[in-house]
Amino acid sequence: MTPRATPPNSALPDAALPDATVTVIVFNDAERLPRAVESVRRQTHANIEIIISDDHSTDETPQVARQLAARDPRIRHLRLPENSGGCSAPRNRALEIARAPYVMFLDSDDELTDNAVQLLLAAHREREIDFAMGAVVRIRDDNGRRTKWMPHLVAERRTVLGIESEPRLLFEHLSTSKMYARAFLDRHDLRFPEGIHYEDQLFSAQAYCLAKEFTIVPEQVYRWHIAPYAATDAASISNQRDRLDNVRDRVRVQRLIDDFLAESRHTGLRDDKDFKFLKHDFRMYAGDLPYRDEQWLTSFADIVTPYLETLSPPPTPACPCGTRGPATGPRTPLRGSEAGGAGPGPGRGPKTGDTGRTGPHVLGETIPTTDWSRRELDVTDLELDTRPFRSAQFRHEITELTRGPGASIDLTIRTYDPGLRLPVGPHRAGLLLTPGRHRLKVPFRLTPVRPASTRATSTWTSPRPRSPSTASPASATPCSASNTRARPTPPYSWPPWTSPP
Repeated sequence: MTPRATPPNSALPDAALPDATVTVIVFNDAERLPRAVESVRRQTHANIEIIISDDHSTDETPQVARQLAARDPRIRHLRLPENSGGCSAPRNRALEIARAPYVMFLDSDDELTDNAVQLLLAAHREREIDFAMGAVVRIRDDNGRRTKWMPHLVAERRTVLGIESEPRLLFEHLSTSKMYARAFLDRHDLRFPEGIHYEDQLFSAQAYCLAKEFTIVPEQVYRWHIAPYAATDAASISNQRDRLDNVRDRVRVQRLIDDFLAESRHTGLRDDKDFKFLKHDFRMYAGDLPYRDEQWLTSFADIVTPYLETLSPPPTPACPCGTRGPATGPRTPLRGSEAGGAGPGPGRGPKTGDTGRTGPHVLGETIPTTDWSRRELDVTDLELDTRPFRSAQFRHEITELTRGPGASIDLTIRTYDPGLRLPVGPHRAGLLLTPGRHRLKVPFRLTPVRPASTRATSTWTSPRPRSPSTASPASATPCSASNTRARPTPPYSWPPWTSPP
């Protein structure tokens, strides 16, 4: 059984053919599909073909797609006979009927910028390249915040003569930010892998390795919409990290990339690819590990640890010291939520920092016993105990959030101080909250009432803050700060804040 679509007119002369084909893939997204298609219809370069490739939607998507096709002769509706469960099949089936010499891909929940086709097509016409790529802006649908995706990789216009000259571009693994020469895809029989998620990563790795030349333009070409609080059935693949099948797919794709690098004689890129996996892919899961239960953690370790053991040695030392902890923790059996979440991440301190009486700072509650573990867990470069206090790295975690009296909320916050930088005397401090787009600062005073060499107890009192416009006031209540180091002093903690009535 073959997909149904408006039949291509191969008899048309070249002058009547579109310059570029944009494929919009969709599944059960009738509400957002018109926005995506409209972003293609209003392109400043109008001689294009638009294929709506529907992965056998069961909602109103087919009707919406037919209505859109009826309004614009450039639009063709392709409906797959059965649902494939991913992005690859809809893209591949659209490639089979696409008529233009250049092709692009768009997801139904995203948009192209108005001049995306014009910018990327111009790059192709300037010189013979295999694909052109532009900048991506991420838009949070809940608050409208915009950020550039991997801005340092696309800041400068240039033509790259082979991925070996700029292997860091492996971090930009989106297939949707690029316009491909159809001849390039056909010459290498390059298609999306079906039956697996994270297909972009394999497809892009193959495109990078097979391309002789590709051009980067710094202008924005793609708007990537992020819905962090979408319902489970509507969440994007990358926002389904709680599903173990999601973990399996990501690891499986990494193995497929490794196999491709070996078969295509690009083994020199393996270190760079492993570095990218540790710093980007694995790190996305590492930040969630403290919030997973033991059964999930055990299953996660069973999936991930065997693959981590295959990574080449150099990438881990190449990671910044602040990211090595979560990257290397699961190399050993994962036990408890602390294992994966101990690493600091960007701008945050680790939960624990061990030094002993002398020697380097290392991550963890005990001093490592082997040269390898001391090297892997060394965080001396963070200067936890010597950097200026204003830039000291603490780790703050909300451990409980409950409704307080009236229009207030009670927060239980735990602060980790691995460098022992928090003073023990009375001092003023403040908690900065950002409900919505508002900034809410809650002042408090730290007053130790029973200091001791091994444990300090204090009561923090915070006045209830006033609420700016629509933001609800929040009362900051129990807050504790703890630190563990391999010194004679055991862990200490700051017990509750209290908020006056």
